[in-house]
Amino acid sequence: MTSLVDSLTASGGGESAGFLNDIVAQLWPNINVAAAGIAKNVVDPILASTLPGPLSSIHFVKLDLGHVPMKFSNVDVHKTATDGIKLDLDLTWEGACDIELDGNHVPKIGIEKVHLKGRLSVLLCPLTNVIPLIGAAQVAFINPPSLKLDFTDAANIADSFLIKNAVRNTILGIVSSMAVLPNRFLVKLDANCDYFKTYHPHLGVLRLTIEKATNLGVSNEGEKKSKTSRLLSKLKLKDVPDCYVKVNIGAEGEWRTSVQSNNHNPEWNETHDFLVADYEQSIAVDIQDDDLAGDDDIGIGHTTIKKILLNGGSQKLSLTHKDEPTNAEITMHAKFYNFVSDASLLSAQDAGGKDQICGLVTILIASALGLDGQRNELNPSVKVTWSGKEFVTGAKTYTPGVDIFNPTFDQAFKIPLTADMLANAESFKISLLNKNQETGSVEVAFQDVTSAPGMVKEDSFDVGNGAVVRASISVRGIQLSE
Repeated sequence: MTSLVDSLTASGGGESAGFLNDIVAQLWPNINVAAAGIAKNVVDPILASTLPGPLSSIHFVKLDLGHVPMKFSNVDVHKTATDGIKLDLDLTWEGACDIELDGNHVPKIGIEKVHLKGRLSVLLCPLTNVIPLIGAAQVAFINPPSLKLDFTDAANIADSFLIKNAVRNTILGIVSSMAVLPNRFLVKLDANCDYFKTYHPHLGVLRLTIEKATNLGVSNEGEKKSKTSRLLSKLKLKDVPDCYVKVNIGAEGEWRTSVQSNNHNPEWNETHDFLVADYEQSIAVDIQDDDLAGDDDIGIGHTTIKKILLNGGSQKLSLTHKDEPTNAEITMHAKFYNFVSDASLLSAQDAGGKDQICGLVTILIASALGLDGQRNELNPSVKVTWSGKEFVTGAKTYTPGVDIFNPTFDQAFKIPLTADMLANAESFKISLLNKNQETGSVEVAFQDVTSAPGMVKEDSFDVGNGAVVRASISVRGIQLSE
């Protein structure tokens, strides 16, 4: 197995992306049309289901990305462990757009400029010996991108600011759910590409410990105070903060420490496990003052998984408040665990706490075959149930060109394993649904997966009534990386 340091320093260095920018510039009119289709077919339904109240009627009525194409730079090319090619590259877009959204009982919203910046990861896999030589492309931002929207003044009412904020935050949420690691936007280049060979597994687990913070709300003696220092000094005089830390890595769920009351130098020594999709993923820490009237920001710090591991697994971060430096610091520690297909390591020995991860279950749902019925009455999806958790693929609907009797899903579900789950490992249940009604199912014993070669059970599972679901269930243990 490659050492952790070798994996972290495998980059060959950034290269120019001039040729890619030339291609994108030529394709920009086509990209413009494709984006309008994605907005109508993908984004509009999500806006309807996520925006609150009357805002749920908001939808795109016009989407023109303008004449300024996206720019790429600093391209880094890697070979992946799953027989593919990985490109990391910076994306910058200063778009001069003409975008309009409208809805019932809300003003029309216009967007004239989009400022987008982030680092992309593009996976090209699997590699084949048949043209186009690449089975699929998967695109994702390594970390949540920076997005700023310049709105027109069409919505000239008192609550337009709230509407615009809701739209911006919802768009960022859509981007995160579709294309911020660990989520990847999949485009099949070969219609016959096998999803099981396309899927890119997580690298491992980061066990992160928030140790302590110092000088929260404390400024240096004799220092000319900035606005932030004066604010924090007022905080010190008025109230000693009750602090907790919010930690975010990629699009994974946020973790919060406990609250340490009345302390400028709180200590937590609390640990949480995060799934890692890329070593360049950012670790964002945000210290908050717990307050009944609304929590206040005290300080924010950033590092990356790569930086803290190359620093020996410990790092002290200086904190900023509203982009101004403070005297506050936070200390944290990290260990990295690889996922391994070794049943002897699938135990609770590495789980130091009740909810810490000691393994990972990954369920891939590729397709269903042999469905029966009237095509206009079919609305199939697949549900996976295990250890009290349920996951459902997107439902498919017949449209011309879609084989609704043999639908493709190409979705992955991940379940971090804990000691309690292993102690009571029940069978996996795979159910075929039509309009949310179960039409058939199959159960797969946990032991059948762990005893399979490589701890991967891959099959076309018979769910009854002549239908099968093509699925893969894998189990991984963890091993401390050195």
